Amino acid sequence: MEYPLAAAAEAAGYRACHRCRPYQSPDAGAIGPEIVCRGVRMVTAGALDEHTEADLAATLGVSARHLRRVFTEHLGVTPDRLARSHRAHFARRLLDDSDLPVRDVAFAAGFGSVRQLQRAMVTTFGEPPSVLRERRPGGDAAPGTTGGLTVPLPHDGPLDWPWMCRWLATRAITGVETVDFDGDPPNRATLRRSFEVDGEAALVELTAGGHDGRLLLRVHMPRWDDLTHLVRSARRVGATGSDAADALEHLGADPILGELVRGRPGLRPPGCWDPFAAVVQAVLAQQVSTRAARTLVTRLVRAHGTPVAGLEELGLHLAFPDPELLAEADLSGVGLTRRRAATVRSVALAVGSGELDLEDPLLLAPNRAGGEPEVLRALQRVPGIGPWTASYVGIRMGLPDEFPVADLALRDAVGLLTSGPRPSTRELAALSEAWRPHRSFAAVHLWTWLREFRSPG
Repeated sequence: MEYPLAAAAEAAGYRACHRCRPYQSPDAGAIGPEIVCRGVRMVTAGALDEHTEADLAATLGVSARHLRRVFTEHLGVTPDRLARSHRAHFARRLLDDSDLPVRDVAFAAGFGSVRQLQRAMVTTFGEPPSVLRERRPGGDAAPGTTGGLTVPLPHDGPLDWPWMCRWLATRAITGVETVDFDGDPPNRATLRRSFEVDGEAALVELTAGGHDGRLLLRVHMPRWDDLTHLVRSARRVGATGSDAADALEHLGADPILGELVRGRPGLRPPGCWDPFAAVVQAVLAQQVSTRAARTLVTRLVRAHGTPVAGLEELGLHLAFPDPELLAEADLSGVGLTRRRAATVRSVALAVGSGELDLEDPLLLAPNRAGGEPEVLRALQRVPGIGPWTASYVGIRMGLPDEFPVADLALRDAVGLLTSGPRPSTRELAALSEAWRPHRSFAAVHLWTWLREFRSPG
């Protein structure tokens, strides 16, 4: 009998194979109705780290009892059991692929104590952490880097990492982010970002070239208890958790997008390390070029970013400013209009006060009717942020079905591809319905095609 998720096999009394290591594979897609698929994605995104099954059920528009029933019926496991299994499998990956002490593995994987980790490992894998560590195979390493902790990020389907790095490089914040294309082969392009933890420098590096073409996350930080959050951020940047295979199948058969998608199957929506920074960048990009927006955000960070020492050789020396700082900052010297500066401060105040949570998995989910996620509706309540900005930010935050229908470039691309006039916003919205639930992929393909059409070679 085949099980759709490792947690389902565990619930049936099976243990993970020590040879094939299923916990190193991409997250399996759920088999079942849409509510189960959505629920699985939310659980693996951390929805039950700080919420209950009842909270998850309410977000999905059903009772907790019904949610447990459909999960058990289609997956053989409850949402809580799935969350525990997901955490245990992440810990097993750290035991296999790092030299972290068992105590650090426990906290890095989100367990409250070593004792909790011990119980989870015995329950899930039949052996304690010490034994699992002894029998591990050789782990992945990130060529060209030293020190730190390496976490492989598996993904399904093709991923055009060099293209994604080029896209991110045009938007990289000077002093905070760098993209290095000196790798050999070229797909070894490396994305780096600096940040600050408890007053100390921290660094993340994301590169291709691991086993089976997976991305490798290399982390240098003073403590590990926030590692699960950082891994989710890295997966968002590289879109490794996206439904790429489904998007390719669905959009590849579309009469407008099919040829584009089949010709560039590795294109995925580029994500972001920090949703707050992505919102600020999007606000600064309103009605200006990509280059001008990058200049503005670089000035802002240079004036108000947190200094980070020890990474200067990598071109990194700042961390993006905290929302609490920007809420009170004098932005008059950055070159922003008065209205745009007010929008930045308003967003910073909302995020800093906790009124706007940009990373809560429950708020990132579509509403009960499948409409816009609550986080984007809340974002548009900030003066100066409209549908285009919210939808663009949604794409960077890893939401799969965002499509800024008022975007002039998207309208131009569809007009050229259909050999007709530029569609209106309403007409493009109607056309894009056929691309649900993968409209973020559609937007990236259209933007990329138009840029290359206008600037061949």
